[in-house]
Amino acid sequence: MNDQHDHGALGDAEYAEFMELAAEEGFDADDVEGAIAEAGHGPLPVLAVVGRPNVGKSTLVNRIIGRREAVVEDKPGVTRDRVTYEAEWAGRRFKVVDTGGWEQDVLGIDAAVAAQAEYAIETADAVVFVVDAKVGATDSDEAVVKLLRRAGKPVVLCANKVDGQSGESDAASLWSLGLGQPHPVSSLHGRGTGDMLDAVLEALPEAPEQSFGGAPVGGPRRIALIGRPNVGKSSLLNKVAKEDRVVVNELAGTTRDPVDELIELGGVTWKFVDTAGIRKKVHLQQGADYYASLRTAAAVEKAEVAVILIDTTETISVQDQRIITMAVDAGRAIVIAYNKWDELDEERRYYLEREIETEMQQVSWAPRVNVSALTGRHMEKLVPAIETALAGWETRVPTGRLNAFLGEVVAAHPHPIRGGKQPRILFGTQAGSKPPRFVLFASGFLEHGYRRFIERRLREEFGFEGTPIHISVRVREKRGAQYKKK
Repeated sequence: MNDQHDHGALGDAEYAEFMELAAEEGFDADDVEGAIAEAGHGPLPVLAVVGRPNVGKSTLVNRIIGRREAVVEDKPGVTRDRVTYEAEWAGRRFKVVDTGGWEQDVLGIDAAVAAQAEYAIETADAVVFVVDAKVGATDSDEAVVKLLRRAGKPVVLCANKVDGQSGESDAASLWSLGLGQPHPVSSLHGRGTGDMLDAVLEALPEAPEQSFGGAPVGGPRRIALIGRPNVGKSSLLNKVAKEDRVVVNELAGTTRDPVDELIELGGVTWKFVDTAGIRKKVHLQQGADYYASLRTAAAVEKAEVAVILIDTTETISVQDQRIITMAVDAGRAIVIAYNKWDELDEERRYYLEREIETEMQQVSWAPRVNVSALTGRHMEKLVPAIETALAGWETRVPTGRLNAFLGEVVAAHPHPIRGGKQPRILFGTQAGSKPPRFVLFASGFLEHGYRRFIERRLREEFGFEGTPIHISVRVREKRGAQYKKK
């Protein structure tokens, strides 16, 4: 008997009908099941890569993700926008949080190592702790070990810069850290990374099966207030909390006491995941952007909804857009809160609306609230916007209804002819929700513009307000049952 995981979001009867349709169109059953399973996975487990400066963390991250994307030079002033990447090993997918860049000169090395490790460990399911085997364990390494023990997360110890047999004994000496077997690796040359990644897969939880029907996994729904520094996150949290703020989770002994807060709004208890500010103690100068991106990534990974604050008194910035992209890429439900609305004069309001039209196009589907964290203006609109975004995030379209819709769209607006060929969408299914993920099976490659058109029509027909939509396409080869991913 097939279980739900075998056929994604489809019930047994719907699945049987869908597979019959796929067979009629010449798709192999195993291939179709693989496409649905790949698109329909739940949230990916998160792996943090931590360690002191210049032990090869970013080089290792590039090796894990299979491309040169992480910055591999640790020097003052190097800040990066992205700190989270997607990776795959032995058929399993997971996210990697890279903590390679920070301002060691600002804080002093021990404090900097602890701070960057803390932010990443907070959201991770497992940790790769990278140590330079040639140098051996240092006081900074010992400080990170204490942090890892407190966090209680599974740890894989990577003894890096072991380029040959002669370095094996250096790696063996790292047993003294008390974290179990050191895995000798050369992240530069790839030596030993396969064995280390096998250990990572053992440490990481399986990606959870997709849950459908809209019920939360358990407990209050989780909200992250995110935005660039000084947009009013702390003020907003204080305003909505009033005197009902309750600390429900505190990690002792860390650089900045992160807390999640239970807050009752609109008769419902919500959990605001630790983001706002984020609280004193870590004072960074040039490295502030880097730390802010780490904090934001950690908050978004822990949340179901990202409430993105925009300071309306300032021009919408590149940093605002990067934060939005981070939340969209993470697949979270999204609400845009335009803060300090009460401070706008008519001229600024006019130009702001023009900016929203041009700069916020990528999230034009997100609910919008114009608020003032200072005065409490329109705070009552926040909860309905969050609920709307969650409803869109959890929406599930039955396969029969989806295919009737696709048939109408393709008939009315066929794909443009390219090179004498006109690819067609043959059928499709929604493989997952949270966020909605669709697989379209086609007779040929669908251009990016046509996929965007299909997404727009999906939104017009089925709503999906407040949620990103993921669309993957499987193309049937000319002969028989073969297909390829596009």
